[in-house]
Amino acid sequence: MEITAKVPETSLKIKQKAIVIGGSIAGLLIARVLTDYFDQVTIVERDRFPDEPQPRSGVPQSHQLHVLLTQGYRTLNQLFPGLEEELASWDVYTLNWTADLKWLLPGGWSPHFPSELKTQSCSRNLLEFLIRKRLAAYSNLEFKETTIVTGLLLNPNRTAVEGVKLRHSNGTETQLTAQFIVDASGRNSQTPQWLKSLGYEPPQETIVNAFLGYSTRWYEYAGNEPLDYKALYLMPRAPHQSRGGVLYRVEGNRWIIGLIGVGKDYPPTDEVGFLEFARSLRNSEVYEAIKNAQPISPIYGYRRTENRLRHYEGLSRFPNNFVVVGDAVCVFNPVYGQGMTVAGLAALLLDQCFKQHTKSNSNPDLKNLGKQFQKKLALANKVPWLMATGEDLRWFTTEGEQPSVMTRFLQWYIEQVIFLASDQAEVYQAFMEVIHMTKPSTVFFRPSILLSVMRRMLSRHHKS
Repeated sequence: MEITAKVPETSLKIKQKAIVIGGSIAGLLIARVLTDYFDQVTIVERDRFPDEPQPRSGVPQSHQLHVLLTQGYRTLNQLFPGLEEELASWDVYTLNWTADLKWLLPGGWSPHFPSELKTQSCSRNLLEFLIRKRLAAYSNLEFKETTIVTGLLLNPNRTAVEGVKLRHSNGTETQLTAQFIVDASGRNSQTPQWLKSLGYEPPQETIVNAFLGYSTRWYEYAGNEPLDYKALYLMPRAPHQSRGGVLYRVEGNRWIIGLIGVGKDYPPTDEVGFLEFARSLRNSEVYEAIKNAQPISPIYGYRRTENRLRHYEGLSRFPNNFVVVGDAVCVFNPVYGQGMTVAGLAALLLDQCFKQHTKSNSNPDLKNLGKQFQKKLALANKVPWLMATGEDLRWFTTEGEQPSVMTRFLQWYIEQVIFLASDQAEVYQAFMEVIHMTKPSTVFFRPSILLSVMRRMLSRHHKS
């Protein structure tokens, strides 16, 4: 399929240059938005991008399972019209999350019914490849591969970022100037150190670490019997059942199998240990699926799963013409599958900020746009952050920020909702809508759900 992209003709065009540090999915989506506003957008990436949907060294978790939530799927199709059809040509699977996911919740198996919560199940490598392919068709976008950003350049009065320092693969060092710079370099972002070296205060950090680890292996599905699911999740249950497992079908008739352990109960990466860990889960579904299956990859371990929030919104001084996005700002425990969806929402948020800024300024100089964006991004990240850390803080072994009284109440209340979700389709629907970011968490306090929680608590009280 030949892809062409037309740069929009818009009165909002800023007629200048922009730089995106990092070719992660967050960086790619931000770059897509910037093509609507800048004459030239440059993505600087330390890796060399593969010519096929393959893992790359700069994404150490690229062998692991990545889930695109429904809101993220809708966002990508908004940014890249026709992406759904492109994915379909790669033999991906349409996944209805309330009908095709078999989820062992704390209270039992999830109910099954069709809904509007749909995505296409594919690997992160395929998704990133197709997004890059789309962006390559934009005449005002370029990729600068195998190049490392080593620092920021400030203007003479040190109030704005005006470019970056580069180190190329041959060892030469150059500089690249632009009117707008985005750090999308991921959890290893050097922006805190760069700001400090330039005379700015680095952001405060909040870390919540449940010490969760993965072991992941890819399998070829060769079963003769059709399965009654396209994804399966055996959920760990705080505070004592620390083990879980995931099966997720992707393109090419392959399955990604992930074993999960919380509180440093890390799944092994050797053959015997991997199978024994799967056998030890509170349900045999994962073990039965893989015990005779044909593996097509090594076993990949991953343990860097702490939640980390950098509070750029709290800085009293922040340089103009500069923003920080994605994992460089807020990293979630990846077990909750929020990262790619939150990255897409951040791209739409930046688009809104540009629209508002350019409409209110006949000659937009982008002054204070970055600081305003960081504050709005912090608000957008608040709910997914509370969802992820609230769940992680259920474990006694978790280290980091202790929950407030309100957080403890929300933890308790959501726990009741999760228990009810296995028995009541309405509750499960609301639970999944919040998880997939299509509805706000306030739906948990819908009168019918609130009444169900109260009835559950009264029933438990009478039984005790």
